[in-house]
Amino acid sequence: SASWEADLWGRLKDLDRATAADFDAAVAEFRNARLSLAATTAKSYCNLISAQQQLVLAQTTLDSFEKNLRIIERNYKAGIPNVRALDVQLGRTNVSSAQRLVKSRQLERDDAARGLEVLLGRYPAATTQAARQLPSLRGAIPVGVPASLVERRPDLAASRARIYATANRADAARKNLLPDLSLSAGSAASGASFSRLFQVDQLVSTIAANLTQNLYTGGADQAEARAALARNDAAIHDYAQSSLEAFREVEAAIAAETSLQAQEGFLQKEVEQAALAEKQAERDYSEGIEGADILSVLESQRRANNARSSLIRLKNERLQSRIDLHLALGGSF
Repeated sequence: SASWEADLWGRLKDLDRATAADFDAAVAEFRNARLSLAATTAKSYCNLISAQQQLVLAQTTLDSFEKNLRIIERNYKAGIPNVRALDVQLGRTNVSSAQRLVKSRQLERDDAARGLEVLLGRYPAATTQAARQLPSLRGAIPVGVPASLVERRPDLAASRARIYATANRADAARKNLLPDLSLSAGSAASGASFSRLFQVDQLVSTIAANLTQNLYTGGADQAEARAALARNDAAIHDYAQSSLEAFREVEAAIAAETSLQAQEGFLQKEVEQAALAEKQAERDYSEGIEGADILSVLESQRRANNARSSLIRLKNERLQSRIDLHLALGGSF
């Protein structure tokens, strides 16, 4: 069943190039999958740290509320005028709410741990421990990141390779319309007949037979040539669309970095001021200063805890955004 075909028009060379381009696309897709896996793992790790910090904050809040409740109950029993039964009830409500939040944060922390464990190939037992603090961002994004960096993205490299593969297959399909010269083992029964294959009359008849065969396909080869060219056009359009999407992801990540960085600065000040207000309200109420009531304490505590929780969430968002930028650029800037 052995056969040999003379590559008269370069059709076989085109197919060989197309296969090589398919291999390049497969390598690029593997690199893209590996990069995506690394990014997903890094994001999951940051989410676990953030969830642990939220759990610690919830536990700290619970301790603070329990301490405040003890003070309120002590003042109420001591008969301090500005302490009412309502204050005790509100304090107990706060403690119950904080206890519920601790359970909720614990569940979120365990879910984040299980997600990371699955990525690491471990049983999702929620036993993985992470660092106490989120990683620090090293350096700011430089102004004027070269657009050429996007070209190294593995998914775009795979898309370019598919353009080359479909282009070579389109050329091969077009050349398939031309007559070819092929020899097979079945063409020769002996050495004498094999030698006749290279005689002029035998070559002419072989080429004529192949030409006749190509003409008698009912237009199938022509249709395949047009389809191959259409597949190449589609690959070009896919690459153009993927490139636009890549630039959109880069622009979005850079814009998010700028906005989140500014927000973090404002939020840091908010946390500082809310913490000062919380301490002042607790001190005034504990000392029985006139005009101080439990509602002021509860409101100051609510604002301080919300600000601390938002700061944890915002820092995690900045890290997630930086990872997205790494993915969008196909590597570090």
